[in-house]
Amino acid sequence: MNTTFPEGFLWGGALAANQVEGAWREDGKGISTSDMQPNGIFGEVVARREGEHSIKDVAIDFYHRYPEDIALFAEMGFTCLRISIAWTRLFPQGDEEEPNEAGLAWYDKLFDELLRHNIQPLVTLSHYEMPWGLVENYGGWGNRQVITFFERYARCVFTRYRHKVKLWLTFNEINMSLHAPLTGVGLRAGCSQAEIYQAIHHQLVASGLAVKACRELIPDARIGNMLLGGLTYPLTCKPADVFATLQDNRRWQFFGDVQCRGAYPGYMRRYFRENHIDLEITPQDREALGHTVDFISFSYYMTGCVTADAGLVEKLRGNILDMVPNPHLESSEWGWQIDPIGLRTLLNILWDRYQKPLFIVENGLGAQDKPDRDGRIHDDYRISYLNDHLVQVREAIEDGVEVMGYTSWGPIDLISASKAEVNKRYGFIYVDLQQDGSGTLSRSRKESFYWYQKIIASRGALLTS
Repeated sequence: MNTTFPEGFLWGGALAANQVEGAWREDGKGISTSDMQPNGIFGEVVARREGEHSIKDVAIDFYHRYPEDIALFAEMGFTCLRISIAWTRLFPQGDEEEPNEAGLAWYDKLFDELLRHNIQPLVTLSHYEMPWGLVENYGGWGNRQVITFFERYARCVFTRYRHKVKLWLTFNEINMSLHAPLTGVGLRAGCSQAEIYQAIHHQLVASGLAVKACRELIPDARIGNMLLGGLTYPLTCKPADVFATLQDNRRWQFFGDVQCRGAYPGYMRRYFRENHIDLEITPQDREALGHTVDFISFSYYMTGCVTADAGLVEKLRGNILDMVPNPHLESSEWGWQIDPIGLRTLLNILWDRYQKPLFIVENGLGAQDKPDRDGRIHDDYRISYLNDHLVQVREAIEDGVEVMGYTSWGPIDLISASKAEVNKRYGFIYVDLQQDGSGTLSRSRKESFYWYQKIIASRGALLTS
């Protein structure tokens, strides 16, 4: 078996603007949905009062410290960094006719710094945030007008950065809207399932229009979607459990079906009929959906199980996505089950389903890293986690799966999305920041920093099976 990854395989890490940048009101930035959820994506929306602070307001101050951080990424050997653009830096309220030049200029500097270090930017247009003005004044993605605002934003960044960015993603973990409607589609609490799916439809149309715009404005670019890879297994081999698992996986696969095939699959049309969901879909919508993505990107952290026994589900329900825990797997400190082989399985499933290139743009282990007396962090548990997952990526490539690259989640410690925690650390780089906001924000290399550096330099040859 070939022990190295292919030439041209992209190695790096992944960040999100609202989890690293800080500078939440600098240079004309508007308020986003993330700013209105100070305790994470499942937190209650609270009105910001004068003088009130959230740990995300400063985050790790990437807005001011990005040259130092990019230099560290380059030292590890990164060839790619996934970042997102904060929509509110360019269109503070979301519906402006003209963008905020200060915001555009900052991303110019960021991309220039990456390219100076030969790191290719992979840019997500919308990563768990949208202008709060679009929620307050239009009702979020439930309003068809938001499609126009997003297309304006997308065309703006494609035009501005067409010579600097050749890899794009539309919406981060687009299927997460089913679990967190405010975060995903800007809908307030109490919205119906029909309202959520209509908002999702508008977002899928906007994604198609962004693909169309990217091809027109940057013909040599590639643009993909981004799924939360929520793979589930049957809890038992009972046929009812197997079929329930098929249906459960289709809840997130349907997003990929639309974005890769250009139309709603039959199983979703049946679901809508049986649940009295009557989507407004225009001929123009259908045309927009026909602009399918060039590649599929996804996050992978864990798998879970499914059973048709409703009583057992309530008894066993476990983690962030309410999956039934797998009795054969160990869990992280946060209850996320660790399943490296599941990544190989998922890669094969997506390849068989779509025959499009795949990009793993999030994978990592959150842990409470503690410096020793000398200030060093021996995160051998993270090394083990990443090694085992990368071995399975290599196996999938041997299976014939076309994998473009791997960007681990949070190459530098950041603020977690789900609960706005800093103690849940993912990085190869430690940031001196505590949950109460104290700390110097100084950066230091963990043991995993040097390990990842060697893995990249060897193109994966030093992975241990």
